[in-house]
Amino acid sequence: MQKVDSTISTKSQMERMDYLKNVVANMPEDWLRLTTHRLDIYNEGKAKIEFLDGFEELYKNGNADKTTLSELPTAYDYIRLGHPLSSVFEWAIAKEYGLEANQVINFSSQIMPIMAVLRKNLFDNRNTLICYEGELPNAFNAQTIKDVYGYSFELRKVYDSAEVLDFDGSTIFIREAEHFNELEMNENIDFTIRIHPVLGSVILASDKNYVSEIQHVRRRESIAMTPSDSLAAIKLLLDSNDQPNVSDVKAEKAKVESTIKDITGTNDKPLIGSSGLSVQYCIMMGLVEDALENHPGKAIKFIVPPNCYGGTNDQARRVAACLDSVDIMDLPVDGDHDMVKSIDMVLEEAARQDAVPYIIAEIPTNPRVEVPNLKELRNALTKSRKTANGDTAIDPVFILDQTFCPNVQFLGEGKMLSEVRTISYASGSKFPSGGKCTAGYLVVNQKANALLEKLEKHLVLCDNEATSQQIEILAEQMPSMIQRIEDAYQNTRSFVNFIEKTLPEAKINFVSEELAAEGFTPSVFSLDLPTKGSTHEEREEYKRALNNKLIGMMIKEIPNESKYCVSYGQLKGCYWTIPATSTQGTTKEADKDYIARVSVSANLDLEKHKAVFEDFVNEIS
Repeated sequence: MQKVDSTISTKSQMERMDYLKNVVANMPEDWLRLTTHRLDIYNEGKAKIEFLDGFEELYKNGNADKTTLSELPTAYDYIRLGHPLSSVFEWAIAKEYGLEANQVINFSSQIMPIMAVLRKNLFDNRNTLICYEGELPNAFNAQTIKDVYGYSFELRKVYDSAEVLDFDGSTIFIREAEHFNELEMNENIDFTIRIHPVLGSVILASDKNYVSEIQHVRRRESIAMTPSDSLAAIKLLLDSNDQPNVSDVKAEKAKVESTIKDITGTNDKPLIGSSGLSVQYCIMMGLVEDALENHPGKAIKFIVPPNCYGGTNDQARRVAACLDSVDIMDLPVDGDHDMVKSIDMVLEEAARQDAVPYIIAEIPTNPRVEVPNLKELRNALTKSRKTANGDTAIDPVFILDQTFCPNVQFLGEGKMLSEVRTISYASGSKFPSGGKCTAGYLVVNQKANALLEKLEKHLVLCDNEATSQQIEILAEQMPSMIQRIEDAYQNTRSFVNFIEKTLPEAKINFVSEELAAEGFTPSVFSLDLPTKGSTHEEREEYKRALNNKLIGMMIKEIPNESKYCVSYGQLKGCYWTIPATSTQGTTKEADKDYIARVSVSANLDLEKHKAVFEDFVNEIS
């Protein structure tokens, strides 16, 4: 076992533990309950570094004052990637072992840190040896990881970390234990992974070149240890006997599953994951395995809008990058592009190539909140097509991101997409939980129920299922979701009508009254403010400045309700963002849309927001 750095004395360790105790006692409530970042104190380029730099300074001064802690810059972005409590947990372990804080990375999943190392080694063409003490996690399926994910590795059981010998490649050492103290490291171990049976895992990376890649897997295919579990992990560092309570959530899970079925009009068991992207990942990998099994040798095409939510876009391309059999086809859907025509065109091309077509799309689209003609969409998806050889082409699977309209029943018998193999999923950090947790869920229609077993297999394999606390939150929040959606829509419609009257030159993207009557009642709209200038660059620069001016006024005048944030479906207030700088962060620059996106809740001072908008209009007139 690696000894604590000689420069770290017992006294400093005791001081650090005392400071952590004070931090736990005084931590801001937001550290435990927020799922999305505050963009007003968020610098993406510095993210965790800036937070921990400030935290380190407070530690040196022995300052654990609640107000001072609350003023620290935001750590990372969503809790998927990391947050204050996960960062503090990593900082404490790094201090103990003389590492830099970013070399310690925690996961809610027991499996995904292993997958993160395997992924990088795939691209580096580097061998991997996985040594484990005791037993591997139950979810670890070595053959599937090799066959479906394309990863290569050797497995070796050892009885002690001292048995780990030199290896030509990367060596991972894994051990399960009910605490995070005494992490085993030696010169032959490149990555130490400590697995906790309830809280998740933590990986220590000796090689700093792996840090960003491991973090990226956590951001796109999994999540960091949740705030409540990170707090429990910190308490374990302080007292290894302070084990977290294990909740029996069978009743709550049954309630959530029943509620999801009622809301979506489906009959098969829903799957509930730790985040929307965790769910999307099990969809993608489950479909890859299904294609490999049922259509061996055929190309797999994931058809994705190039300007859709950045996480979706990035994850799809990351999966394709790992597998020679998988490619991405662009699906233009926004602005001048019609989703139905684009789908018809791209499915024709996939058919000519005799490929397996999987379409990922958001309805309504983001950020322009557009809904395609659903009858034409159904016709395009059910149309029989021929390959270049004249054979019948493989029918598509439609993967519907329903986060902006989780109340619309697309999949039930007799509904619009009942005759198309369809998987629908939603991010639970939006309306399902009201912003209280990130858990996501998926459902399938009868045409696609044969795929459900594969999807569940990969959700379990990656250990990306929702935590007990996430299930409890969904059980509490989901029964009121339909009413919250309706109330938030009414507020949004009123706000949109006011803006159209007050600033008619602005272009607003929001659902029509006709679409709302059909059940499409989102509470988010995009706002393309009027601009001026003699060149495109001048007009774009003026518009972006105007966006920031409006958002700034809203936050300044209504600080308790109006926030600069990317959330949607929140329980209170009004959130503002510019997708091109947040949710479209990984999208190609040419496909980014620098318009304001406004998310309205069921509970806010609507008249005050209207008054501030009117003041804004008077200032720019």
